Amino acid sequence: MNPIELAPSKQESSDSKKKHGDSIKLAKPDKTLQFIKKGVWVYFLLLIFEGALRKWFLPGLATPLLVIRDPIALWLIITAWSHQKLRANPYMTSVVLIGILSIFTAVVVGHGNLLVALYGARILLLQFPLIFVIGSCFNRADIVKLGIVTLWITIPMTILIAIQFYSPQSAWVNRGVGGDMSGAGFSGAMGYFRPPATFSFTNGTGLFFNFAACFVFYFWIANEKVNKLLLIGATIGILASIPLSISRTLFFQVILSLLFTLIAVSRKPKFLGRFVLIGAILLLAVIALSQLSFFQTSVEAFTQRFTSANETEGGLVEGVLIDRFLGGLISAFSSSSKWPLLGYGIGMGTNVGSQLLRGELLFLIAETEWLRIVGELGPILGIALIILRVRLALKIALACYSNLKRGYMLPWLLLSYGILLLMQGGWAQPTALGFCTLTSGLMIASLNNTGKAHQ
Repeated sequence: MNPIELAPSKQESSDSKKKHGDSIKLAKPDKTLQFIKKGVWVYFLLLIFEGALRKWFLPGLATPLLVIRDPIALWLIITAWSHQKLRANPYMTSVVLIGILSIFTAVVVGHGNLLVALYGARILLLQFPLIFVIGSCFNRADIVKLGIVTLWITIPMTILIAIQFYSPQSAWVNRGVGGDMSGAGFSGAMGYFRPPATFSFTNGTGLFFNFAACFVFYFWIANEKVNKLLLIGATIGILASIPLSISRTLFFQVILSLLFTLIAVSRKPKFLGRFVLIGAILLLAVIALSQLSFFQTSVEAFTQRFTSANETEGGLVEGVLIDRFLGGLISAFSSSSKWPLLGYGIGMGTNVGSQLLRGELLFLIAETEWLRIVGELGPILGIALIILRVRLALKIALACYSNLKRGYMLPWLLLSYGILLLMQGGWAQPTALGFCTLTSGLMIASLNNTGKAHQ
């Protein structure tokens, strides 16, 4: 049983018995558990390729495909709950209660649009509980399999963003949601646009490569059976993605994951050689890439974007580190008195909400996550939700560090990416919400006592 106090699955119980010699018979496969795991895999694949369907292959279904993962989440929750794979915990119960209350407050005293309220509440009623479904049904071996698949996806994803970077916005590869010919790229630097990869919006590029970086660093230092050529290719992909994405967030997150890796290695000096190997490979990859003209151009664009954005936002520390990574916590609390007691209504701060309420895409509440929450839900429910997110993130962080002290690095490296997403990731945006749900669930699952990855 993991520290988030989830009920162990039947497979976990049988595995435990076999481990301690209580049973000499092979346990029967748990079909329900396997179905749930397949459902999580479907969720993962849709998260990666949902944007491709909405942009390129099924543009006429772009609107319904926006919520294609929600029915899967609902099915997973119902199935897990009805088969005792999931049980209530204080975090899930509290967030679901806030979600239910927010629907009533939005319709009665807020914006008054039931459809917008339901769209906003689905975040708390479906996506948040799914975190604990993944956490209770996956184990470390499942996570390793998912990580290897992520490595395979990283290489073609890097090639794709390189093509998008150098292609005009009118090109098919840059087509926007619903087949929008104006393109899906976002303003970058030197006339180049930030590529969206297979996602609906450019933030998906950074979210994916940040996610992949956790596994790249893990596989370099862990005793896992993984194709070294694949790992080298994925490592080069991560490095190339930083300038090609023109994303400062991706750059800082990769640095953060690297620091977490260094901390992990410092606790087990025998892995120091592997860390040195990572450094050597990264250095060689940078030297090799620097000889390519396409890489040089992207580095120039990234550097210009980095410099100009820092100047605009008040410098590196204040504009980038404080504003971005603290997520407006001080603003959320200090300005809470200006919002209505029960908020303007859940869903109003989402793009879908603004489209339904005003007919255009606007930030009707706020762009930063915690301000949006307080604006939608009001100071009481909003701050309560923020506190729940922070407390859960810290509880998981302590459990991951405890595992690190016992020699298990997988939870710790997942934490390097997941902790910020869980605390202040932008849940109003579907792709960010999906990566937060998946990564938070994997962090919890990595703490399970079965299927331990080799360290």
